Amino acid sequence: MENFAPLTGLIGGILIGISISILLFFNGRITGISGIMSALLSPKDGEWLWRFIYLCSMIVGVIAYSQIAPPTFAPSSSYPKLLLIIGGILVGFGTRLGNGCTSGHGICGISRRSSRSFVATSVFMLAGAITVLVIRHVAHLTS
Repeated sequence: MENFAPLTGLIGGILIGISISILLFFNGRITGISGIMSALLSPKDGEWLWRFIYLCSMIVGVIAYSQIAPPTFAPSSSYPKLLLIIGGILVGFGTRLGNGCTSGHGICGISRRSSRSFVATSVFMLAGAITVLVIRHVAHLTS
């Protein structure tokens, strides 16, 4: 494994758990980044500020971590830009189709024992495994 980093994964998981717990405790909301983002674009009264702060804190966290551990953010391979754009569009489409993203289904939904989230997360993981298989072993697009 090229980029195996169990300590940073553990720390990241703990921080995600803390942020999800804080949002649930103080706002009574389940964290789903795609839902938070989409509702930010057409907010209800009293909903805009907390969504904006939550998303900004994610950006600030990435910037802070990139200053602490710059090598983590170095590209590990050079994928074609068109492939990255297509991948981003497909992720957005899948998020809309699946009524949520991995944070909503994979973390919050499974912890609430939602059968819909178990199915959605299984589909996410299967699609990810197939994508890696195709990109790395069939199309040979990695260096």
